Amino acid sequence: MRVIGLTGGIGSGKSTVSERLVAEGAVLIDADAIVKEMQQPGKTVYLDIVSRFGDEVVDTDGSLLRSAIANIVFNDKDALRDLNQLVHPPVNKEIRRRIRNETDTDNLVVLDIPLLIEGLLDGGRPRYIVSGILVVDTPVDLAVQRLVAYRGFSEDDARARMNSQVPREKRLELADFVVRNDGEPSLLDEQIPKVLTWASQLKETPATPEP
Repeated sequence: MRVIGLTGGIGSGKSTVSERLVAEGAVLIDADAIVKEMQQPGKTVYLDIVSRFGDEVVDTDGSLLRSAIANIVFNDKDALRDLNQLVHPPVNKEIRRRIRNETDTDNLVVLDIPLLIEGLLDGGRPRYIVSGILVVDTPVDLAVQRLVAYRGFSEDDARARMNSQVPREKRLELADFVVRNDGEPSLLDEQIPKVLTWASQLKETPATPEP
């Protein structure tokens, strides 16, 4: 297997790129999707979050209000630390399990982790072994427009979320391959074969060990 880390700023279009790669046969391991699975009503992570943050983060149908949680932790470092301690360990364990399942295959594994670059900048041992880092890059103003138009953000909120992430320049500095997502969908599609060629030339990735 060859594992690549997929990352990019909020509103950059990572999901669109991952969909294109999956359509070409790649295996996607999506950290956000795993988080959502583990936050379903009745799951341990769900119960722990409700116990910590209260009923205000529970919607009328019993599901978690992710927007309410985000609003709480965005300006409260202690709350963010607590949330991370509840969510990250089980999610990391599940990601490692899924990677190990692909170890003896020839598959391209796309590891979509929102804070991949932040983890590398911490200076510690990476949580996961990847053979290359793929960054989806979009100009800030265009990403803001997308967040406002398609995800219901206010412009101020969109820019605040971006400012809380690693700067665009730092992501580009650490990238092994960059997909430019600043034009029509057809221009994005033209880059996918180049991504696949790059990925096919990477060294095989050893299994990520247990922590």
